[in-house]
Amino acid sequence: MSKAPLAAYPALRLRRLRQADWIRRLVRETVLTPADLIWSMVVHEGEGQVPVPSMPGVSRLSLKDAAAAAKEAKAFGIPAIAVFPHIDGAKKDAAGALAHDPDGLIARAVKTMKDAAPEVGIMCDVALDPFTDHGHDGIIRGGRIHNEATIERLVEQGLMQAKAGCDILAPSDMMDGRCGILRQALEAEGLTDTMIMSYAAKFASAFYGPYRDAIGSGKLGTGGAPADKKTYQMDAANHQEALREVALDIAEGADMVMVKPGLPYLDVLRQVVDAFQMPTFAYQVSGEYAMLMAAAQNGWLDEERAILETLGAFKRAGAAGVITYFAPRAARLLGA
Repeated sequence: MSKAPLAAYPALRLRRLRQADWIRRLVRETVLTPADLIWSMVVHEGEGQVPVPSMPGVSRLSLKDAAAAAKEAKAFGIPAIAVFPHIDGAKKDAAGALAHDPDGLIARAVKTMKDAAPEVGIMCDVALDPFTDHGHDGIIRGGRIHNEATIERLVEQGLMQAKAGCDILAPSDMMDGRCGILRQALEAEGLTDTMIMSYAAKFASAFYGPYRDAIGSGKLGTGGAPADKKTYQMDAANHQEALREVALDIAEGADMVMVKPGLPYLDVLRQVVDAFQMPTFAYQVSGEYAMLMAAAQNGWLDEERAILETLGAFKRAGAAGVITYFAPRAARLLGA
């Protein structure tokens, strides 16, 4: 389709379409609504809410509070919640044994939220790092993360989550081949409607620190474990590799894909959307949240405008939706 030729000034004055709020809204190219949001949430075993120091405004929620939050999501028009666990350090081990416990925190959280608001989708993180004492996403053998041994545990975890009522499994571990093996296991169990949103392009990023605080993650590098996750999460310098990762996960049966972190990787997000034309999500991670809140609390940013501007950036870059800790706040700002 050919574009209309541009007139010369003063026949063309682009400011005409910016002169009032009504015309700006009328010609707006990207529209953000609560339906574009997935609420990122951390649950814990205890009572009440426990504030996360590095994430002002975010708290770990009890199961009772998680149920109330699910009802809130429904009222706001937020389609889904991504739930993550805070596990007592004394209950963790090197193999992350609690990850597939059918009576564990995540299973109970899923059931509680689905009972409270069955219309709200629940997405579960398929990864071992909240459950391991070393903080890694997999099984360590010989000082390295063992791919196949890790996948075995991930499949057990994913099947448990699906049987508990989870709608979307989100493998965030970055092991090779895990989407295909997980999909085969779901089919074999008759769980054919369970969706997979793959953390297809997940980068080894500096922006995950506050999340590790929120889930009480084990300290990397302890007990002979690797000091970082660079051998399995992606190199921040690469974008062609990201496209290969996404292509593999789609071929293995992922229904949706994700780019994580969000704002530092908008270029990758755009490339993924253009290349594959399938539902692609961005994760506005804990470090992005913490930076915005810290700047706002220091008076350096207009908090409300910054929240909506950053979320709008993901939509403008082509994201089908955004996983964010700002979801309930943004929904209120959008008039929900």
